[in-house]
Amino acid sequence: MKATLLFISIMGLCLIVIPMIALNFESAPEPAVPVHAPVLSPGISAEQELIEFSSADSGDDYESVYADVIPGPDFSSVAMVESFKILNESTGRVETVALRDFVRGAVAAEMPASFHSEALKAQAVAAHTFALHNHLMQQNNPDPGLKGADFKADPEKMRVYITESTARDFYGADSDLYWDKICKAADSVLEYVLVHEGGPIVAAYHAISAGRTEDASNVWSGSAPYLLSVPSEGDLLAPGFETTAVFSAAEVRDILAASYPGIELSGEDWFALPLRGESGYVVEIPAGNMNIPGKDMRQLFGLRSHDFEITREGENYIFTVKGYGHGVGLSQYGADFMARQGGSFDEILSAYYTGTTLERLA
Repeated sequence: MKATLLFISIMGLCLIVIPMIALNFESAPEPAVPVHAPVLSPGISAEQELIEFSSADSGDDYESVYADVIPGPDFSSVAMVESFKILNESTGRVETVALRDFVRGAVAAEMPASFHSEALKAQAVAAHTFALHNHLMQQNNPDPGLKGADFKADPEKMRVYITESTARDFYGADSDLYWDKICKAADSVLEYVLVHEGGPIVAAYHAISAGRTEDASNVWSGSAPYLLSVPSEGDLLAPGFETTAVFSAAEVRDILAASYPGIELSGEDWFALPLRGESGYVVEIPAGNMNIPGKDMRQLFGLRSHDFEITREGENYIFTVKGYGHGVGLSQYGADFMARQGGSFDEILSAYYTGTTLERLA
């Protein structure tokens, strides 16, 4: 009888503990290390921050590289690029950066080193693919503003990529552990890129989705069949998944009037129910006598994403926001969650970039 009761007790404990482990965002077969974020934005805590490749989220003009999402050149004519020319925004000089150094530095700048190695690998492939796409596009249709470079970056401000010395300074006492982990992950997938219909894709990525990623056509002027809305449930467990921003009614009026001089705001509540896309992000929201795109609302009010709800309490408007970033392509926290549930880097990439193929460059 005692043996039977013991068996029942053990099985009951398993039924409770196993699901908890499966849902534990931090559980992983890798050694536990402190979470570091690449760089802090004003008002964002270290636990919440995860910088993005695209400055569609920072107010800079990197968004232009995403503006027209179009297929790249024929992959059959593309070989391994040994280096990239990068316009350093701090110095104004064009620097030649070896492929290996760029991919390592991009992973260090874009994703916390404490993330699972398979997530770091996925980030490395995405960064390499994005850089290669820009390199080939600049060869075909150069942008005079880049001064002959493939793309721009600001390593001094930890934008797009950083140098080994900057990374080591940032990681401090953990520099050997973290830099070695990043190098192993990046080097193991250095020869791989994502392609679609013969060309390297626009491998957009962001920090945290709102539970589903966003369709590129709702954010930029172009679209792509591999940048569609897909589930990303792991983001619901990410730190800082939901945030709030509070503005007085006077502030809201001033912000909207500055960008929309003809707007008329009257009545108790100036906003009606928004139109949302399949992903849940706001496509547009009625404000007074106008309909304002959700992505514009995000920029105007400095919101972490364009999946938001607005409520009025007294003389204040409260924005409740889900996710962090434009929401298109790879979710970085979602990738880490998938990896911690046993997903490999290629499975992660396949989940976020619909219909793409992982190709090895010669």
